[in-house]
Amino acid sequence: MTDEIQEIVAALPAMTKVAGVWAAAEERLARGDAAFVADLGIALAGPDESRAWQVRLVRHRLLRLLAFAPGVEAVTQTLRLVSAYQTNAPKLAHHGMELLAACHPAAELAVAFTGRDVPADLRACLVQELVLRKVAVEEIPGVRGWLASPDWRSHPLSWLPLTLCAVEGDPALPQYSVRGGSVPYWSGIPGETGVPSEAATQVTETTTDAAATLIAAAVANWAEESNGRVEARTYTLAGSLGGFAELGLACLEGKPATIVPGRPDRAWRLLFSAASTGGARNSGLRGAYGRLAAWRSLAGLCAALEGATAAEVEERAGQCAWFTFGADSGWFKRIAWDIGLAVVTPDGRTLSVLAATDTN
Repeated sequence: MTDEIQEIVAALPAMTKVAGVWAAAEERLARGDAAFVADLGIALAGPDESRAWQVRLVRHRLLRLLAFAPGVEAVTQTLRLVSAYQTNAPKLAHHGMELLAACHPAAELAVAFTGRDVPADLRACLVQELVLRKVAVEEIPGVRGWLASPDWRSHPLSWLPLTLCAVEGDPALPQYSVRGGSVPYWSGIPGETGVPSEAATQVTETTTDAAATLIAAAVANWAEESNGRVEARTYTLAGSLGGFAELGLACLEGKPATIVPGRPDRAWRLLFSAASTGGARNSGLRGAYGRLAAWRSLAGLCAALEGATAAEVEERAGQCAWFTFGADSGWFKRIAWDIGLAVVTPDGRTLSVLAATDTN
């Protein structure tokens, strides 16, 4: 660590403004000294939640400065930086892979797979971030060989296809700049103009902890990191789905539910948005792990068999009956972060429900 970096690190927690540190890093980067920016970021490594706000702001800006800089050297230095964050700040490291996939052509990213210093988890994240951007990952030098390695085959993200499936469509992804960004989101409950259904449905609740966890995978970050509330349940139906009056859902607060037909691709879009970009007060799981969480929720909702492949989950989802629902209750906030999904299996005997809401 250079004396200049030591001085910055020592002074940072007492600063009331950090724009001067940003400017110094930008100036060094403009002179071609990407290594200095990475070294400064590495000197600030550690768990996000335990660092002063000044450190967190500087780390995020340094990461974006490097990721947005052109050329292979910028990629190499970004990889050094995120590798240092992998252990204690994995979500920040995953964000770095998201930024690299968004900012650099595939040819420049091959360096991530040709050296030995990039953790397998970050390589797996980069693969799936590129898949979300419709890059033919197996054509990138070095990637094909790594995809045959035990590190990839044993990684959770290897369950995901290496091309986008029909149910995923054209995923809406965040748009970033060095100074900020914007994220897409759609509300997932019917508007207040819908017609409430009060018809009774004969049901027996069958919810297990495992099923609830799987169904709620995409929105778990809302409850864990923001102000979110989540309700995930399963039932056995004794007849056709008439309404939600007998389900005992807390999200309805005794009010009649508005239920409208839905589609699995629209449900996946909601689940992916919720998982990848987060709720009102957090940033979600980013693209790669957000994609996995969305698929896990999709599998749970359509009661796919344990161990099913993505193709089998997609086929199953297409055979199910999908609905969105909501209610004029105080549980749903009707701001932006609301989801109400219900799915009936092809045999008409199982109903799965996911309700989620968040607010700032």
